Amino acid sequence: MRGENTHDRVSDPASVIAVDDLPDGLVAVDGAGRVLAVNRAAERLTGVRRAGAIGAYLSDVLPFRDADGRDWWKWLDPHGGLSTRSRQVERPVLLERRELLVAARFVRSPERGGRVARVVITLRDTAARSRLERSRADLVSTVAHELRSPLTSVKGFTATLLAKWDRFNDAQKLVMLQTVNSDADRVTRLITELLDVSRIESGRLEVRRQVVDIPARTRRIIAGRVAAGEPEDRFTLTVAGELPETWLDQDKIDQILGNLLENAVRHGRGKVTIVVEPVEWGVAVSVRDEGEGVAPEQVTRVFRQFWRGNGRRRGGTGLGLFIVKGLVEAHGGAITVQRAPGGGAEFRFIVPTGAPDFA
Repeated sequence: MRGENTHDRVSDPASVIAVDDLPDGLVAVDGAGRVLAVNRAAERLTGVRRAGAIGAYLSDVLPFRDADGRDWWKWLDPHGGLSTRSRQVERPVLLERRELLVAARFVRSPERGGRVARVVITLRDTAARSRLERSRADLVSTVAHELRSPLTSVKGFTATLLAKWDRFNDAQKLVMLQTVNSDADRVTRLITELLDVSRIESGRLEVRRQVVDIPARTRRIIAGRVAAGEPEDRFTLTVAGELPETWLDQDKIDQILGNLLENAVRHGRGKVTIVVEPVEWGVAVSVRDEGEGVAPEQVTRVFRQFWRGNGRRRGGTGLGLFIVKGLVEAHGGAITVQRAPGGGAEFRFIVPTGAPDFA
């Protein structure tokens, strides 16, 4: 009778919807190993349909094997071992030559020291883990490479000044210290980018909203680039129509605009045109250049980590556009890239309007 009640509870439509929302595969079995629930992700990972699995024994429908060919369910032995055992850590198993990562949690009744009433099994594809590990390895490699050059410069100039201070005149000392200062700024920017990547990937990016004047922030970014040596006539700002009020994170909007203008200057050619205009559900900002543009086959890769235009290294870490996408989406917006009307690339992002709900 207890088994029937448990089955009915897990099979409730609301419960099915909830487990189907999970990104990882989930299979629930009772203490005897009969399948109670299979979510959509588990169906996709294993190829086993929910209707044919529920009520069957786990070893019959999902014969997981470890690296030595042993039956994973028998090896798990949920009723063996200490009565305080609550879980089995994730480990790789094989299912018809496909490798999956499987972990288990024991649901006991009573909760402390009781018999195992259910086992909740989670499944993940090892390909996703491999991609994540490759991404982290690429990140470490990129960081090491990007840090080596400025730190070597800083170390070299400071060591030279300390050892031979009296041999240099004031003009030479000034050039060396300016170089050290510039390289220190470069290291600071890299560290900031890495922190942004970490926050975006972990979902810990905070958005502190206030009323932001996007055209005014754009003019400020342009003025900064002109002050740094770019010709003033290289930039054109157009505000098309009356803009609604936008509640955004001012620092992050500055970062988005700064990165997009930096990208247009570094990877594009000719004039950089910025168009700010109202759209149905927000404000759209388009940043256009007159360079080579983005090849159609590269469009899907533009916002990935370490992307660099046309496969050529033109400076930077290749993290800027990945960060831009994360910052835009943190505001509830979206960003795309396409060919600009006059050639070149057009990066266009939209952020929603309206005050945040403080209730």
